[in-house]
Amino acid sequence: MSGPAAFLSAFAHALAAMTLYAAGHPARERAIDDAFQELHDLQAAAPNALFTFLGDEIVFGNLPVRELKAWDWSRRLAQAGIQRLEFADRVSRDEFEGFLDEVLARLTLSAIDTSETHQLRRSSIRFGSVGVKGDAGQAEPPVATATISYSLGEEAETVRWFQDAVKSQGVVPLTEAEAVVRSLSIAMHSDRQLVIPLLQLKEFDQYTTTHSMNVAVLTMALAEHLGLGARDVRTFGIAGLLHDIGKVRIPLDVLTKPGRFTDEERALMNAHPVEGARIILKSEEQLELPAVVAYEHHIMLNGGGYPTFRFRRDCHHASKLVHVCDVYDALRTNRPYREAWTQEKTLTYVRDRAGVEFDPELAGAFVRMMQQWEPQLAVMTDERTPLRPAGT
Repeated sequence: MSGPAAFLSAFAHALAAMTLYAAGHPARERAIDDAFQELHDLQAAAPNALFTFLGDEIVFGNLPVRELKAWDWSRRLAQAGIQRLEFADRVSRDEFEGFLDEVLARLTLSAIDTSETHQLRRSSIRFGSVGVKGDAGQAEPPVATATISYSLGEEAETVRWFQDAVKSQGVVPLTEAEAVVRSLSIAMHSDRQLVIPLLQLKEFDQYTTTHSMNVAVLTMALAEHLGLGARDVRTFGIAGLLHDIGKVRIPLDVLTKPGRFTDEERALMNAHPVEGARIILKSEEQLELPAVVAYEHHIMLNGGGYPTFRFRRDCHHASKLVHVCDVYDALRTNRPYREAWTQEKTLTYVRDRAGVEFDPELAGAFVRMMQQWEPQLAVMTDERTPLRPAGT
């Protein structure tokens, strides 16, 4: 069992023992000691141990704790207002026992105030809620969380790594793709209100990385705005992250060409949806939806775009959603052949193309979301720098 899973198992055992035995009982003290030792061992490898409880799933840092899939305590902690738990620096035995007492009290209270982040007095333990929608699609109230500065440096490196892996091995590493989407979701909900962290392009040859991450973030934001549950939001996020994976087959000099494409280059570019779907379908059965989205994300509502259908049919809801987000980010990004469009000009384009290129309902929802959440837009780099407000 991994360090995070071993700690959480001991943590749950300690809480159970504390409900059965009075303070000072040997069994109670032994369970607390065991959990504290597991935490000590965990912090030896990861000093800032950060857990996020998302429904049935647990994330340690940016990676899922697969050994505890559907762990019952995950939902119980989230319901008690502990969706995010951080052990910053080393924790003393007394601090840890005080934290367990606080958790136990919150688990047994019928009415719990989850409106703010909590930090035990003179303690390095912080916990609180994050604004992730529940499976029923109902939004939880915006609440504060521990103040943690985010950048997307590690996530961008991971995306570049798995793009290279796809290029060399021909399959998508699903674990890494899921980890990036979970990390993006955590970054989106790390403040009092939802934040839309968009990467700023620095080099044209990093466009596929930057664009894929931005489309994933915009897709998840729009899915939440439409009321989808947490699991669907992350599934759509993976589809957004992988929508352009077929471009790994296109030479870099074609992707970054400043002038017009030749007929051969245009044919190569237009083949990336089909190629992307093939790559994804060879990778994992669980990636059927991302494969569909990769295939359909350039198809317009009126049947235009590519690839072309012999018989016109409707595209998947997720494909229509990713299409809007894909076009928005592409137009808002500097490219070798044109400057980035302004926010106003881009949203006007989306609005004007509703019913022709985009699904009218989704286009309208996207425009309203971007106008409503404009103060929550943030431009980030793929380096370890904090968020800063986005310009228009």
